[in-house]
Amino acid sequence: MLNFEYFNPTKLIFGKGQIVRLAELVPAKARVLLLYGGGSIFRNGVYEQVKETLKYHEIIEFGGVEPNPHFETLMKAVMVAREQQLDFILAVGGGSVIDGAKFVSAAIKFEDDPVNLLRGQIQITDNVVPLGTVLTLPATGSEMNAGSVVTIAATQEKLFFAGPALFPQFSICDPGVVASLPPAQIQNGVVDAFTHVMEQYLTYPTSAFLQDRISEGILQTLIETGPEVVKHPGDYELAANLMWCCTMALNGLIQNGVPTDWVTHLIGHELTALYGIDHARTLAVIGPNLYRVMFTDKKEKLAQYGRRVWGLKGDDINTLAQLAIIKTIDFFHEMGVDTQLSGYTSDYAKSADIIVERFEQRGWIAIGERQHVTPDKVREIVEASY
Repeated sequence: MLNFEYFNPTKLIFGKGQIVRLAELVPAKARVLLLYGGGSIFRNGVYEQVKETLKYHEIIEFGGVEPNPHFETLMKAVMVAREQQLDFILAVGGGSVIDGAKFVSAAIKFEDDPVNLLRGQIQITDNVVPLGTVLTLPATGSEMNAGSVVTIAATQEKLFFAGPALFPQFSICDPGVVASLPPAQIQNGVVDAFTHVMEQYLTYPTSAFLQDRISEGILQTLIETGPEVVKHPGDYELAANLMWCCTMALNGLIQNGVPTDWVTHLIGHELTALYGIDHARTLAVIGPNLYRVMFTDKKEKLAQYGRRVWGLKGDDINTLAQLAIIKTIDFFHEMGVDTQLSGYTSDYAKSADIIVERFEQRGWIAIGERQHVTPDKVREIVEASY
């Protein structure tokens, strides 16, 4: 097992009727920026609950944060927060709103051009405006981690930044919100969480036995509950298990002491930035083809995954590993998610060229758990995904 240091200060409040806790969690004298997205919080009643609970707080609202939040939109929120001297951010929404809140949190007091938060790979360690969240869409795990992904619309770039100062102080997670979600968002949440686990688990065998078992447990729970939540979104127990899986998939626990990959995400971010494809669906497109192209590096862990998660039998590692990839694709299809890029856009012919060029410009020429994913491999992965 690799050396590790684990830190997660986010207070998670999970369960029914917990939005009322906001009154005690948000500082009494805080001037609050209420950040949200396109309006689902008005339809599901969350907005009214938040406003009622914080009726004695001073609140300035900023709506319209996009899926894959845009730098340009978030900078408008930053300007509002600066002008109004707001000193607490409450993100009410899914992962995109929470990611956006993290950027706003870091940008308000940032003395340089805030775009450098994204392009400069700066670790955010201090000088932020504190934030809390009310989660309305289980998927990304952003409610309990210190990472954020923001899209620069002008240049079609989707970039990651992070730092320990970006952990939410608290996150309220009520599985009841799942009942109001459309099927596509539930499908995305399941695939997103599933791939988050795979990025941290599907590398090569290590002696991190507990991390493997936790990862496999999350994957099995997603396989068991994911399709059922789509059919029965109002089933609270199913929704609760899904929401907890999504949080556990990316709160840092399962990556302790193990190698991680994240190339599926790096390529998927480019597809979202170029074509506007839902994040989770780009992961379903790229992941299985990455496993095939990097088969030699991953086959031992693929075989373990096949045995433990899918119950596959046999002694031949190559056969088990190949079958495990097929089972993964079948699961994504069962979730209603296409696994080929051509299913989302007809304008894909030059995508491999564009992505390889961007990776080379950023110096991403040896990535993945063994640093074996070179630009040639990236091209092969993307072209296999057409």
